[in-house]
Amino acid sequence: MNSQDVILGMLMKESLTGYEIKQKLEDVFSNFYSSSYGTIYPMLTRMEKEELITKEIVLQDGKPNKNVLNITDKGRACFNTYLEGPLEGDSIKKSDFMMRLYFGEFVGYDKVIIWLKQVQEDSQKKLNQLCEQYSLHKDEMHPAQIICIQIGIEEYKAKLETIAQGLLSMEQLDQE
Repeated sequence: MNSQDVILGMLMKESLTGYEIKQKLEDVFSNFYSSSYGTIYPMLTRMEKEELITKEIVLQDGKPNKNVLNITDKGRACFNTYLEGPLEGDSIKKSDFMMRLYFGEFVGYDKVIIWLKQVQEDSQKKLNQLCEQYSLHKDEMHPAQIICIQIGIEEYKAKLETIAQGLLSMEQLDQE
């Protein structure tokens, strides 16, 4: 899976602008796909040159023109080749937190507790956002999308539970 596959998948459902693609990558897709946002527009340019997508310029009154992207038959075939191919193994995104946590023995309990609380807060916010997105859109989602969102929700819940348990043990060790 690469950014091209993800973008083609988005365009299978509807035409989008580059900005809308960027928003989707930052929103729902950020829970299970990591993309460098600086590569989105060069990727779209390459995809257009390879005739996987077309760009339609929409004139707007009082606003800059909008570039709406559409998937071509060639793009659909490319995306279907990806879908029909073998599943790739999952990988854990790069995590500065996990790396620091792993080496936490070198900074002391206080610093590790600070990191755990920070990630706990961030994870709770992400869980809340994901739950909100799910409740707003579940009636229009395909069952496969619902399963995907539910997996994300359960992963955040498990992470939060593990962090809470870790905080308890770290705070107990810190008091000894």
